[in-house]
Amino acid sequence: MAQQMSEEEIYEEARKRVKAKKEFWGNFGSWAAVNIVLIIVWALTSPGGYMWFLWPLCIWGVFVLLHFMRAFVFLERSDRTAVEKEADKIKRERG
Repeated sequence: MAQQMSEEEIYEEARKRVKAKKEFWGNFGSWAAVNIVLIIVWALTSPGGYMWFLWPLCIWGVFVLLHFMRAFVFLERSDRTAVEKEADKIKRERG
């Protein structure tokens, strides 16, 4: 049976989620800025030529997408569950 979270635990969970979301937006901003620069370099050096900028755009984009999924879709509840299980184990060992 799931235990009710205390007010402190709720705020700690909220802090973790906010931090994860901020980290995602930083990662996304870096991805966008770097890829805009790469597209500009491509357009100035070989417009209409081989679109080499797609390699870093797509590969890094996959990791940005995974980061998005972790920050906004899969809300890392498993860490809390693992901590609770370990705490229960320690309590059983001690008493």
